[in-house]
Amino acid sequence: VVNRLGKKSVDTSLRLYMVPGMHHCEGGPGATAFGQDPAAARGDAQHDVFTALEQWVENGVVPGRLIAKKFVGGNPANGVAMSRPLCPYPLAAKYNGKGNTNKARNFVCAVEQ
Repeated sequence: VVNRLGKKSVDTSLRLYMVPGMHHCEGGPGATAFGQDPAAARGDAQHDVFTALEQWVENGVVPGRLIAKKFVGGNPANGVAMSRPLCPYPLAAKYNGKGNTNKARNFVCAVEQ
C-alpha cells in the first residue's frame, strides 16, 4: 500500500493493529476486548476502536495506541484480568521492565526488533 499510495497518504488514512493472543475474530488468551462488542460502552477512543475510528473520520484525530482488556472469565462484570496496548503497525507493545505485566501502562509502543 505504501509503495502504491505513498507514506504520507497511508499515514493519514490507514492503520493496522495486531492483536496478539486473539483467536480468529474474538476470544483467545490475550487481551482481546477493545470495543468491538456491540454492547461495549462508547465514547473513550483509547479503549473503543469505534470511537477512535469515528474521531479520525469526523474530526481528523488520528488514532494512536488502543488499550485492549481481557476480562476474568470472559465477563466484564468479573473485572479486568489484564490489559495491553495495541500499537499501530509497525510498532508493537514492549514491556518497560517496571511494574505489573498485566497492566497496559507498563508497556510502550516501540519498533519490534
